[in-house]
Amino acid sequence: MKTLRLTIAALFAVSGWVLSQEVGAQDVLKAKGCLNCHDAEKKKVGPSIKDIKAKGVKVDEAVVKMTSGKGHPKVKASEADMKAAVEQMTK
Repeated sequence: MKTLRLTIAALFAVSGWVLSQEVGAQDVLKAKGCLNCHDAEKKKVGPSIKDIKAKGVKVDEAVVKMTSGKGHPKVKASEADMKAAVEQMTK
């Protein structure tokens, strides 16, 4: 019974962590202005996140493009924050 309780507690902890990661990614994208040009489903100024995923854009390439300002407006965020946000949004 003790093992079952620990397992259930661990599942709740992990599910809370995953949810906080997704919310964190959304917060980074919103705070950095990404959602001004990109939408989850439809094209705005830039392609939708759905279209970006369909093209098979590699996360590392996208992050370098965004943080360097080459071919995309420069995003003032750390590469680690942008990588985490892009990975969560393109899952």
